[in-house]
Order: sequence, then structure tokens, then C-alpha cells
Amino acid sequence: MSGETKSAAELAAETKAAFDKSLDAVKEIAEAAAGKAEAGEQLSQKAKDKADEALVTMNELKAGMTELEQKLDRGGNTDANEAKSIGQMFVESDEFKSFEADGFSRNNKARIEAKATITLATTDTDGAVGAGVRATRLPGIQEMPQRRMTIRDLLMPGRMDGNTLEYVQETGFNNNAAMVAEGAVKPQSDIKLADISTSAKVIAHHFKASRQSLSDVAQLRSLIDQRGRMGLKLKEEGQLLNGDGTGQNLMGLIPSATAYAAAFAVTAETIIDKLRLAMLQSALAEYPATGHVLNPIDWARIELTKDGDNNYIVGGPTGDALAPTLWRLPVVETQAMQVDKFLTGAFQMGAQIFDRWLASVETGYVDDDFVRNLITILFEERLALAIYRPEAFIYGDLGFVA
Repeated sequence: MSGETKSAAELAAETKAAFDKSLDAVKEIAEAAAGKAEAGEQLSQKAKDKADEALVTMNELKAGMTELEQKLDRGGNTDANEAKSIGQMFVESDEFKSFEADGFSRNNKARIEAKATITLATTDTDGAVGAGVRATRLPGIQEMPQRRMTIRDLLMPGRMDGNTLEYVQETGFNNNAAMVAEGAVKPQSDIKLADISTSAKVIAHHFKASRQSLSDVAQLRSLIDQRGRMGLKLKEEGQLLNGDGTGQNLMGLIPSATAYAAAFAVTAETIIDKLRLAMLQSALAEYPATGHVLNPIDWARIELTKDGDNNYIVGGPTGDALAPTLWRLPVVETQAMQVDKFLTGAFQMGAQIFDRWLASVETGYVDDDFVRNLITILFEERLALAIYRPEAFIYGDLGFVA
């Protein structure tokens, strides 16, 4: 049927039939030549040319048949889009069919030109130019987002020597100061002090990379350096807020903080009211608050709070405030804070960070790294957190979650 795509098996059968017919023609010529040789007759030039043409045709058919047989051995391929071999195109051509019908006559020849459609294919087929197409590659590495660190910036910085940090904390003051009459005994007041001791803790992690990757990927070294330091900061922020003081954990601000307790009840109390009462609680402890720490989800809830007329209470979507604030204090958003919780306090006066080792990076060979062309990259820091006044920090529930 015209236009029908033939399978490799069908093409092989057709090629073999043509080859057999060509072989018979060669045999016939050879037998005629042998008879003339026995009779002592010279073979004419015309007969020699016809024999040569028959042999060439037979060899071309043999090559095409071999190629098809190999394809069948590999499982065959009947894909209509598969590029045809020279042998396939030759035996299917009208020129060959005419040559075959004429009994492979010397006066008739079969000739074709191999042509292929140029495509973007990358397979080993005629007309495939896909391997020459270069991909558009953006420079550098598309990095993951980085969390903005905030808690360290709230606290007073400091440096320490040795492993242990000790300080004296006033834990009580009995004030008996009074008006005194002439000649009367003056009252005595008392102060209670306590020794507080904490130690520096190490935060560390490392990467292993091959020397080849560090040499061949231009941005890899800077990416490892950036992520290494970022990892330390992420862990540090969580420890500064939530460390429970056990083992190698810091004693964080939240476990040390004072529980929220309102000085008075507010009619129809809201979340915004709670944060103002937490500021009052800190101020009554003689440590005026300097900021609020909230999870970003909770701050979004507060900003979206509306009054009875559907107006935003805290600013608005077109507000021009440079930084989030509530009751004149900055609001610090961090995912290290649990959802539905808040921490309000006097961060500069109530606590202090002491760095023993600033964040650093070291490289070297560990175990058999040298013979494996590997490099170990170590990031670490060592710090302590001093909580001077637990009552300077107020921690509680916002009440969004039942």
C-alpha cells in the first residue's frame, strides 16, 4: 500500500529476494564466461562490463541485507521516524526497481542520493544535529533562601576568657528605709546575692568535599562557606531563645523568663492588649521592655486585625513604617519563636552574649582524606549566655490557638 511504513523484517525479506535474483544473474554470467573459456573464446569487453556491474549490484545488496539483519538481531525497530539506511533507501527506490525489472541490464543503472531531514535529534542518525545545540546556562548557583537572624542583635555583646563565666546576681532587696526622728534608731535593710555560673558551649558542623569539586565548581567554596556560617547562626538563634541548659545546651531566654501575669484585667482583652500588659509587667520589675519577639505568623495576624468598621488597627497595607513596631517598641519576627507565643523584655539590660570563639572556618585532612583527595571543612563557634535578670523577660501565650 502506497505510503505504508515497512518494518525492518519486511525490508530484509525484500532485500534478500533482490540479492538472490542478483546472485542468480552473476551465476548466469559466470557460467557463460566459463563456457566460452573452455571453447577457447575471448570474453568480450561488453560481457566483462556486465559482469562487473552485476557484482557491484550484488555487493551493495549484500551490505544492505547485512545491516538489516544486524538490526533484527538487536530487536528490530519499526519506528516510522527512524532514519533509513543507504541500503534501505536503495532497494526501495524507483531506480533500483526499474533496474531490477530490466534484469540488471548494462544499459540501465540504479543511482540514488542519500538525503536526510535535519532535526534536533541527538541519536546517531542521518540529519541529527542536536548535539551541536548549546544549552542556555545561567551563571552561578541558585541558592536557597536565608533566614534573617535577629536575636543576637537584641542582646548586648561581650567577650570572655576561659571556659566558665561567673557573675554575682542580686536576688533580693529588703528595703526598710524610713523617716527617722531625732535620736531614734535607724532601720536596717538587707540585700541578698547569689553566685551564678555558666560555661561556654560549642556549636559546630563540617562538610566534606573533593578537591576536584572545589577546583572545578567556581562558586562551591563560597557556597559552603556561606552555608557553614548560616548553619551556626540558625542553631545559635534557636539556642538563645529555647536552650534548656541541659548537657551542651545554653540556658535560653524563654526557659529563664518570667511567666506572663497581667497586673489587671482589661475589658474584652485582645492580643495587642496582652503585649502592652507584658511591657507593664517588665516595667514594674524595674526593667522597661525594649522589644517584642514573635513568630511571623502571629505578627501577620496582629497586622491584619481590624476594628468594627473593618479598618486596620495596626498600620495598614500602605503604611510607610520602616520597621514593625507595637506600643512604640520594635517587633522582631523569627521562626525560632513558637507560634502563638511571645517574649517581651529588656534585652539590653536583662542578658548578654559572651563569645569565647567567634565563628570560624578551618580546613584540613581527616583520616584518609589525603589519599582520597577529600577536604574536611569545619565551622564552629563557642559562646555563653548570661541571664542577669529573669524578671526582665516576660513569656506567655497569645491565645490564637485554643
